[in-house]
Amino acid sequence: MEQRNQTPVSEFILLGLSEEGELQPLLLWLFLSMYLVTFSGNLLIVLAIVMDPRLHTPMYFFLANLSFVDICFTSTTVPKMLWNIQTQSKVITYTGCLSQMYFFMLFAGLDNFLLTVMAYDRFVAICHPLHYTVIMNPKFCCILLLVCWVLSVLDSLLQDLMVLQLSFCTQIEIPHFFCELNQVIQLACSDTFFNNLAIYLVSGFLGVLPLTSILFSYSRIVTSVFKISSSGGKYKAFSTCGSHLLVVSLFYGTGFGVYLSSAPSQNSRTTAIASVTYTVVTPMLNPFIYGLRNRDIKLKLGSNRRVNVWTSPVLYETE
Repeated sequence: MEQRNQTPVSEFILLGLSEEGELQPLLLWLFLSMYLVTFSGNLLIVLAIVMDPRLHTPMYFFLANLSFVDICFTSTTVPKMLWNIQTQSKVITYTGCLSQMYFFMLFAGLDNFLLTVMAYDRFVAICHPLHYTVIMNPKFCCILLLVCWVLSVLDSLLQDLMVLQLSFCTQIEIPHFFCELNQVIQLACSDTFFNNLAIYLVSGFLGVLPLTSILFSYSRIVTSVFKISSSGGKYKAFSTCGSHLLVVSLFYGTGFGVYLSSAPSQNSRTTAIASVTYTVVTPMLNPFIYGLRNRDIKLKLGSNRRVNVWTSPVLYETE
């Protein structure tokens, strides 16, 4: 047994969402369509914001970064899955698996922190509108973005280095469509106590705290919105908050369900399906919730009408 623990692993087998052959063409076209929608929609948001100086404000600065991160986030997992389905190969190299885990955790962390920063931006805009331009100045926004990157890089690097210390047995099949951290650790023959401890601690610190900040920000926003006399203003505010909180619920709900499940190995297929929600569906919803229904971006794409979003910080308005 000790000898088996030291057997080097050169590749893993990704079992995917389903092993039924007749479902593979359906999965191929379904995920290809979702990926193209995610890529093109988020790219359109980034280009619209970058090319229009009128949208160079904190709100759209973070939105552009979120769209860029969502493109990278989805591109970390979906293209490899599509390639495996097309070539009928389920193999991913050991190095490729570690790289996929690193970038997946990196962009997942960035998504997490950017959602938090966007909630804080709206909190300042709604609850402290007179101080908005002073608080959310360009330097402070860049610092917030830098902090998001640093924390995400450190987290993904820590988790990846800890996986490097593990040894694996001959069982190298991952019941998932990508190298998900929990599933890879389940295959290790060596002691995984510290790996599991790190997952729980990091998930608590980098997951619960940002989520608490988001809920606090939006509770304060809701309190402020109730003070608005205009019914139309209340409707737009609640509509936007509801859309954002829907994305937050999908992202955090399925994410915590995967990483904090008490028995992930017993529900591997359920875990894989739940992962689709926050790895594919949530990034795909971003262009619709924050972009295509956004009044200022629609004006940018559809007309030359001028809007001043810097001096009038509003919610991600929907029509």
